[in-house]
Amino acid sequence: MVDSEYLTKGLYALARAHHVNTMAGHLGAAIVAGCLITENHPNLDEKVCVGIKAELDRIICGESVFSPGKNAAIQVNEMFDPLPKAPSKENLIDRIADALVYNINQTRQSGHNVIFAAIAIRALKRYPEFANPAITDGIRKLIAGFNGVTPGVAYYGKEKGRIDGRKIVLHEDGTFPPYTDLQTMVTTVLDTLIQHAAERRQGFGGLWHVINHAAALSELAQHGYQELAITGLTAHHQHLQLWKTLPNVADELGAEVPTKHDPRLPIYWQSDDLRRDCARLTHRIKTLYGFDTLVNLVEDRAKREQGYDKLRYLM
Repeated sequence: MVDSEYLTKGLYALARAHHVNTMAGHLGAAIVAGCLITENHPNLDEKVCVGIKAELDRIICGESVFSPGKNAAIQVNEMFDPLPKAPSKENLIDRIADALVYNINQTRQSGHNVIFAAIAIRALKRYPEFANPAITDGIRKLIAGFNGVTPGVAYYGKEKGRIDGRKIVLHEDGTFPPYTDLQTMVTTVLDTLIQHAAERRQGFGGLWHVINHAAALSELAQHGYQELAITGLTAHHQHLQLWKTLPNVADELGAEVPTKHDPRLPIYWQSDDLRRDCARLTHRIKTLYGFDTLVNLVEDRAKREQGYDKLRYLM
């Protein structure tokens, strides 16, 4: 397993991210997610755990594209420093969920508001001794930072270029009706990955965030925030609608290629399969965690394995 000290560092970084910008939340969220992956799989091959730990070390050392710039209020090493100790109260976790109430109903920056909040809530529910004011208030401020932000931007090919999601008009045409429940969302996301992972669509967080946004809503429901999660279904539906408007730009930018090896196997972490482009350093870890959350909600074993096979396009 990954040492528990990483989880505490991840929570510290999440609590401090609001001093930088909302996207700095990637650092702490990925660290926490890496710990939770190995906790979810206590029998995971130790070589896989070593590979995940190496990725977390890269994030802590500042290799992520989301690390603070030189003029930021705090630098990357400071984000992981311990916060002052204070008495913990499990009900303080609700403050993070309360912050989501104000921005969960629309797609906010590819769903990062929900993704960061759900990872933090899962960790604090599991380790309530860290639910103190310094950590919960910091994360609450991070989530509040997403109030009113855009859905994100996307690339629509050479002729149209990059377009702000607010300018994309979505039409209800009957082919993609609103979700009736969380399970419908989960099934839809897995089917979308299986059908479209090989396509090159750029924007709105890609399939990484379509997956992680759905996983985050599912986790909110699992950890006591069912009503809040249901409220967020509209935003995820909008998110996937936006992603579906994107053209496949493989002819222009080159085809997507799956990794040679399954990331559940040691050989993946010991090979040259670990791509360093497109912010994959943090997205790889968060998406491994998010996909694991989703796939556990699908009973069809064959479909689960199809999903894992297509996940290699994102790794």
